[in-house]
Amino acid sequence: MGTNHIKGDKIMTYEWDNKKPTAQMLGRWQPFHEGHYTLFKEIIKKTGQVCIQIRDVQGVDDNPFDFETVKKNIEEKLNPEFEGRFKIMMVPNITNICYGRGVGYKIEEIELSKEIQEISATKIRAKMRKDGKLK
Repeated sequence: MGTNHIKGDKIMTYEWDNKKPTAQMLGRWQPFHEGHYTLFKEIIKKTGQVCIQIRDVQGVDDNPFDFETVKKNIEEKLNPEFEGRFKIMMVPNITNICYGRGVGYKIEEIELSKEIQEISATKIRAKMRKDGKLK
């Protein structure tokens, strides 16, 4: 299923296309929070579809959430508006992104507002523990 858009008098559904230019988001998303959501909304403007990669880090350091939990949290946040415009996949615990010469893609930082930049998953996990929602 994809996102419905009204074009003229027709309802258009967004269909994912692996051949279409696609932006990438790589992270732990422990948990996926408002800062991540704001970042996604900026990134999707680049290409119209985003591949969200979840690093396989459950149990490494302070990363309590498993892939299925993280995936569900992302889908619940994004599907109302962006259904069909993102794919989620698990990847190894990628810590370095390296490339050779002119490989056909950009690595770029998206600068968000100070208040969004200050949102911290570490602080969110601490509050969840304090509130008894996380061990």
